[in-house]
Amino acid sequence: MDKETKAIQEGIIHATIQSDKEALSHYEKQIYDLQQMLEISRSLCTTLELPNLIESVLYIVMAQMRVMGAGIFIKESIENSDFYLKRNYSGLEIDPSRDYKISSHSVFCEKIAEFGSVFTLDDLEPALSDTEEFKMLKEINPSLIVILSVKNHINGFLILGERIAIDVDGATYTDYERNEIGTIASLASIAVNNASLVEQSSTDMMTHLKLRYYFFNILTDKIDACFSQKEKLCVLMLDIDFFKKFNDTYGHACGDYVLQTVARIIKSNIRNDDMASRYGGEEFTVMLPVTAREEAMLVAERIRKSVEDFDFFYQNEHMKVTLSVGVSEFSVDENPVTNAKELVDQADKALYYSKRTGRNKVSFADEQVIAEIDRENQQ
Repeated sequence: MDKETKAIQEGIIHATIQSDKEALSHYEKQIYDLQQMLEISRSLCTTLELPNLIESVLYIVMAQMRVMGAGIFIKESIENSDFYLKRNYSGLEIDPSRDYKISSHSVFCEKIAEFGSVFTLDDLEPALSDTEEFKMLKEINPSLIVILSVKNHINGFLILGERIAIDVDGATYTDYERNEIGTIASLASIAVNNASLVEQSSTDMMTHLKLRYYFFNILTDKIDACFSQKEKLCVLMLDIDFFKKFNDTYGHACGDYVLQTVARIIKSNIRNDDMASRYGGEEFTVMLPVTAREEAMLVAERIRKSVEDFDFFYQNEHMKVTLSVGVSEFSVDENPVTNAKELVDQADKALYYSKRTGRNKVSFADEQVIAEIDRENQQ
């Protein structure tokens, strides 16, 4: 065998080995990606609290697709079919004073499905550059836009920020990567739809706060977690003072206005991880996870003061509204209550103490307050 023939054979063997290695590497990546999709599916399907789900989707997308940021446009409520970005983003340069919205009745939404489910702004520009939605998206400058859909109905839009380029072509998306983000979007869309249904069925339509039964379910889970992690948790019980006078003096529409406004004030004074509910009538509850007595009292006082200082204006009438508040604390060492109702009842007794001692104040459910209210109830 001459040297030239030997060199050719060695080249063929080397090329075959390299080809096999590349094929093996390709299949190993596919297996790894499938395992990742299973983990992503499991994670998304077990998260029913919409804010937590949105956060999970954003971080999954950023990690899997190597982008600097991501955001999701979803429907704000069951009454409003438009898609809003609101706080549902991470790592994007967003103008906080602007309301980013995609109208469900716009030309943009009517034509968007013609481009498939995954596309860039360049893909859309020839046909949709004149729409307000395209101009708005261009300001955000996403590297990719993905439709979220369930049963052929659009239920949101996923946008990806700037790509983290690891090579010359790293800023572009391969067909494989587009299919991968399409799969993630399909999983996210189903999870968002399910979480939205839970959100709607567990929300009071007037105040847009959680319903009482849902509050108790989540509080039960949080108490169980606090037992295992030895963390503290607080509950606030709030009641509008002399609420009946608003209905009697100005009518039930005025009472609704007061309830809705107080609910907004409560929600604006708590964290995203906290939960407020309409307990019943003019009573509200707030759950403050990983929060001790001192901080909870500050939150309660901030809410009370915000309501007291707010100018309630209804049909040319300025009205004074105040709250009475009770606070209870779960603690493994000091108050290891065994169920959610017991902790809420303690806050309710502190609320009753606030009302009995002058209203428009905050009281803590310590042993002395609970004992005093219990004695009074027994008389």
